[in-house]
Parts: sequence; structure tokens; C-alpha cells
Amino acid sequence: MGQPRVITLGCRLNTFESEVMREIGADAGLEDTIIINTCAVTAEAERQARQTIRRTRRDNPDARIIVTGCAAQLNAAAFASMKEVDRVLGNEEKLNPAILGGAGAAVQVADIMTAGAAAPHLISGFEGRTRAFVQIQQGCDHRCTYCIIPFARGPNRAIAADAMIAQVRGLVDAGYLEVVLTGVDICSYGADVPGGPNLSGLISQVLTAVPDLARLRLSTLDPAVVDDDLIRLFADEARLMPHLHLSLQAMDDVVLKRMKRRHSRQDAFDVVARIRTLRPDTVFGADLIAGFPTETEPMFDNTLAAVGDLDLAYLHVFPYSPRPGTPAARMPEVAAKIRKARAGRLRTAGAAGLKRFLESRTGTTAQVLVENKADGQSRGLSQHYAPVRLDFAAPIGAIVDARITAAGDDYLLASKAA
Repeated sequence: MGQPRVITLGCRLNTFESEVMREIGADAGLEDTIIINTCAVTAEAERQARQTIRRTRRDNPDARIIVTGCAAQLNAAAFASMKEVDRVLGNEEKLNPAILGGAGAAVQVADIMTAGAAAPHLISGFEGRTRAFVQIQQGCDHRCTYCIIPFARGPNRAIAADAMIAQVRGLVDAGYLEVVLTGVDICSYGADVPGGPNLSGLISQVLTAVPDLARLRLSTLDPAVVDDDLIRLFADEARLMPHLHLSLQAMDDVVLKRMKRRHSRQDAFDVVARIRTLRPDTVFGADLIAGFPTETEPMFDNTLAAVGDLDLAYLHVFPYSPRPGTPAARMPEVAAKIRKARAGRLRTAGAAGLKRFLESRTGTTAQVLVENKADGQSRGLSQHYAPVRLDFAAPIGAIVDARITAAGDDYLLASKAA
């Protein structure tokens, strides 16, 4: 039986949902079908989605093209009007086997803000991946002024803990050694379920219920709600990887207030310091926006300085892109040339931070999850999320001990540990 090809744009949650759609499509026999799972985090992301649709049609003139994801949820009519598109589905509809696998209306996009409880979706694996992503919640109740995603994903709603644990257990039984917990706002897990576990409680349940899970990793965390219990877990649970990615966005208090973020500059420093005190080898990454409306040079300098002061190693830097429909899009803009230049300066600082971190690992032993082979080398990710190139053969999907012998600009070299 045939299965659809799925093109994934955007976040890790989209990666998980694409696998759900792939399996639904395979069960329904969706041959000669291409599903494009779009992102809408910026106006640029929507532009790239349209570009991908046009290119996909040029390369596959006879395929049936279904467009879904956040951009489709927000702007269904615009995608439906594209001559390349056969069908448009919303974020709820794309995961409904009766709709995705059926032959319903060409456009099916419901009001996501009225969505009910998030349904669990059990999948058997991830095509071409050695790490598995597991969705633990959907949606977001916060209203950052630059962000449209709550209106594409709906309100915060948790996946039931028992269903989520069953998903992790199934993936471990299928041979996956590392699982990444993902969602739109994972720090809000359980807030919609009175008496249920929060994020730290869920993590504890997973690690207890699935003892064969070798490594557990978290997607992006909001520093405003990293609580004492979660910090203690990082200190006590060796299977929880010492790598955290924080949704900082800026490190100037005026900019943070205008973004309507819930943390201050000091909050971020406190979270990082407390975790490093209990687990000193923890490495941090962050999302940062350059050139947010009204950002002055001194405000930007506060963010730039924090990259070094926090010793951040992994940066996702975005020059601010106005997103129609958000409050920030109505604020006085920073010139595009300045936004681009500031993003470049942040990326340079991030590259220096990554190089410092990689050099600090030389002479240590890393546990490397082997992901692929390229140019005759086995390659994978360390427990600290560092790319590692091994000078010995190792099976894909295995975790091997490796002695770090040298550091490149963005990777480590390693030989077999004695």
C-alpha cells in the first residue's frame, strides 16, 4: 500500500505531526500525494511555504498536493487560491484520519480557538531519524506581541500522561534510545488539567515508567516557569540530557516588556545559574530576536552582552519579521538593514560561544548517539547536543562512548574510548 510524501517546514511539533500524517496516509493508501506541513512563525515562513508549494508542483505535476499546518490554519483562503494546491486542511483536521484519509471538501479549516482536548496519536517511528519526538501538549495561552502561533494552534491543552507514556514506551520498544518531548509551550503542560502532573511531574513519570529509555531531552523552555522541581530533576536524573534551550527572545527588560514576555533579564540569569550550580556541565541555547520594534542600540547591546555572560552555545537568531495580525506589527519598526546587521552580530557571538564550549570538551568522554554516516565517518550527537564525528565505525542508532580529541568550529572529533 502506498504512502504520501510529507514535506515538513518549521518546528519539532510539526516533525511529530508529519509522522502522524505519514502513517494515516499510509493506512488510507494515499499514493501520489504530497502533504506540505507549513509554518507561520514569521511572514517569511509563509513566503517560504508558498515557494515550496510552487516548486513541489513544478517537480511533481501529476501529484495531489495537500497544504496544512500553521500557515494554512491562519490563511486558508490564500493557499486554496493557489493553482498548485488541491486541498487545504487546518491543524486539527490534518490529524483526523477520516478527513486526511478521506475525500472531503477541498478546504476544511475549523476555528482552532474552540478546539477541545488534544488527542493522543501513537506512531511507530520516525522515517530516517534516530531520535524520536513526542508531543506532550498543544497550543498556547500566552500573547507575546510578536507571535501569531496561539491563533494557529489554539489554547493550551495537554496530552494525557498515560497516553504519552505509552507513546514513549512504544518508541523505546521499537529501538529508539533518545526521545525529545515537544509541544508549542511545554512548560505549561498540565495547566489545563486540575490535579494532573505538571512538566516536572510528567518527566518523573516517564523516566520511572520507561526504565529502558536511555536519554530524554526537552524542547524549548520558558525561563519564567522553570520551577524548583524541574531544576532538581536536572540535578538528579542522569537520563535527562544536560542541554537546555531557552525562549529568551531578548535580554533587555524594556524590550521584554514590549514583547509581553513573562521573564526579566535577571530571571534568565537566575535560572541558568541555579541549574549550573546543581549540574555544572549543562549547556544552554536560546532563541533571540534581533531588531524588535523600538529596540535601540543600548537595548540590543544588553542582549548581545548576555550571549557571552550566560555562556550560550546554541543560538537560533531571527531578525525581526513583522507578522500581520500581531501587536508588534503596529509598533515603530527598526530599519531592515539594522535588523539584519544585529542578527549577524548575535550569530557571530553565538558561533564564538559554540566554539568555546566545543573546545572545553576536548579530552573528555562523550556519549554519542550515532545518527548517520558521511564521508566515511560515523556521526552523531553527544549528550550535550554537540555534533560529533567519530574516527571509528559505529552502528546507526547506537550510543557509544567516545574520547573527544579535537574541536572544529561547529563539531567535535572523537576516537573510541578506552
